[in-house]
Parts: sequence; structure tokens; C-alpha cells
Amino acid sequence: MFETLKEQPADKILMLMQAYKDDPRDTKIDLGVGVYKDASGNTPIMHAVKAAEHQLWEAERTKAYTGLAGDPAFGDAMVALVLGDAVPRANVAAAATPGGTGAVRQGFDMIRSANPAARVFVSDPTWPNHLSILRHMEIEMVPYRYFDDETRGVDFDGMMADLAQAKKGDVILLHGCCHNPTGANLNMAQWKEVVALLLKTGATPMIDIAYQGFGDGLDADAAATRLVASSVPECLIAASCSKNFGIYRERTGLLMAVSQDASARKLNQGTLNYLNRQNFSFPPDHGARLVTMVLTDDTLRSEWMAELEAVRNSMLGLREQLASELQRLSGSDRFAFIAQHRGMFSRLGTTPEMVEKLRAEHGIYMVGDSRLNIAGLNSTTVPILAAAIIDVGI
Repeated sequence: MFETLKEQPADKILMLMQAYKDDPRDTKIDLGVGVYKDASGNTPIMHAVKAAEHQLWEAERTKAYTGLAGDPAFGDAMVALVLGDAVPRANVAAAATPGGTGAVRQGFDMIRSANPAARVFVSDPTWPNHLSILRHMEIEMVPYRYFDDETRGVDFDGMMADLAQAKKGDVILLHGCCHNPTGANLNMAQWKEVVALLLKTGATPMIDIAYQGFGDGLDADAAATRLVASSVPECLIAASCSKNFGIYRERTGLLMAVSQDASARKLNQGTLNYLNRQNFSFPPDHGARLVTMVLTDDTLRSEWMAELEAVRNSMLGLREQLASELQRLSGSDRFAFIAQHRGMFSRLGTTPEMVEKLRAEHGIYMVGDSRLNIAGLNSTTVPILAAAIIDVGI
């Protein structure tokens, strides 16, 4: 039977990781993998998370299943973190998932259950897992313009023109703060225009948010998501704890279904529970319990927020250093966008050929579309990257 299976395309990120490992050069720099690294190149466990683990080890008395939607306290803590008081808690159904990607998958499944003919509008570019999951589920995708290779900012006019083609029953997949792989973000005035367009077309928004706290601060980074959730009749939000809690391998995520009609919560919650049951039954709990402990303990939360702020400021400092060094070497401000972008990523807006040249001649690894992980740098490697960028002629 299995001889009928088709060969699946290799994951480009995993291929890049292997190529980096196989490269013998001591000067090589990994800017491809999307995980946070400190100045030593490590992905550390946050002190607040480690402290919570110690407390949990002492206090935990059972490994019995939680509910189908996970521990309700985790849902409460994450809804409060992401939405604040923008939406009443009674209007939000929530279910824990295996990571943010699990939340995305469950969101797409809920969309397909509600409307098998739904089209999902996806930004160009978006994350590969969005596209591969939609393709696997045979859900129709409609790309919309997002990144302008000339300005290295958002092509907002193109984006709005494309999204105007959406209609009721369609879903528009939007990126929360710092989430688009280009590093370019909408400003609040633009978000308000997006909300107006959503209300006009009747399309339903789904927001993927995984980097809250990496841009301009926890509340500032959630402002756009809160605006959308409080303004439209209903929306989905897929949230990840991998990045801002540094618990990548714990696979901790949450899917929220928000409705202005509080009576819809029962049906939405039942659907989320059902979808979890069909896919993996009970979600993983360890990471979710750590996040709950951190967010509900004043001391742990304060320590976590301080650590997260240090991570944010570190990336902002690297952005400013890289933009400044490139300006010095090039004699122009054409790289100023790097300091303006937010989060872990920026897209240089160059060709795959130039990216390959950086790898071959300088041992600098980044994704073929020129997306680089700012957190893969440190103060020593920034000048090396800047010199390489200028040397290859970007």
C-alpha cells in the first residue's frame, strides 16, 4: 500500500540547518533558524521559567489528563495577556494546542468545519507552515500583497486592494506584532483601515501572534490584535508561547475564538474541544502550566517581564548597530529599514543569488528570500555581516 505514497518536498529550513552544521568554517554565521539566541549563541531557559519548573517539580502530584481544552487557568492567563480588557472573557472560547502551529492548524480546521468553501487570504510572504497546512487541508488560498522590495516596508496600498476582494465567508490571515517574516509591521492607523475593510467585506480575520513583547512592549505589541478582536463580529487568534517564554520544545499554544455575541461562546468552545479530541485528544500540559504559573505569580511575572524586556532591547540594539554599520560602509541610508523593523526578523529584499553568494563566499546562512534572524547576531558578528552585505553588492 505505502508504495503509492508520494515523495514530499524537503523542508528548506531543515536543509539550511544541516548545511550550516556541515560547514567547517569557524567564521560561519547562522541567521536562518527562527529561534532567539543570546550573545553566546545559546537559546537559554528564562530564569522565571526555570523557577516555575522547580516549584512545579515540588508541587505536582499527578500526570493525569487535563480537559480537552487544557487547564482552564492557562486559557484565562493567555486570554488576559493577549487581549487584556479589550474583550470580555465571557466572549472568548479557548483551547490549548501543541504549539502555535497546532493553534493555526486547529483554526484552519474550525474554518473548514464552519464553511468548507472558505478561501483563506494569506500575505505574500507568510510562514511556510501556513501554506503547507492549507495546501494539505485542500483549503483555497488567495495571496495578498504585503512586502515592498523597494522600500522594505509594507505595500499597504497593494494589500488593501487585494483584501478588498474578500467577501463574507472568507478568512483573512493577519500577522500580529513582529510576526510577518519580513519584520515589517502595520502602524495603528493602517490597522484601523484594515478593521474598516473587514467590516465592509464581512470577511473573518484570523490573527497569528507569536512574538508579543519582542517589538515595543507587551501591551503595545498586543494593541492591533486587541483592536481587531474588539471591533469585528468574530475572529480567531492563534497564540504561541514558544518565543516570548523561550519554551520552544514544550509546544505550548492557544487557539481563541472571539465573538461579540457572548451566547456564541458555548458553541465555539464545544467546537474547539471536539477538534482537539479528533486531532490529539488532550493537549500537552507541562509548558502551559509553566506559563500559567509565571503569569499568575507576581514575582515570577515581574522577573519574566524584565527578562523579556532585556531580549527586546537586545534585538533593538542589534538592529540599530547593523543599520548604522551598513550606513557607514555604504555611505547611504538605504538600510535604515533594518532599524525600523521589529522582532526577530528582517528581509533584505535581495535575490536568492545574492543570498547564495553570502553563503558561499562568507559563510552567512539565511533563508533564500533574504530573511535573516536578527537574534542570530551579536555585537561582534554585526560588522562581519555588514561587510559581507556590502562586499557582495546588495
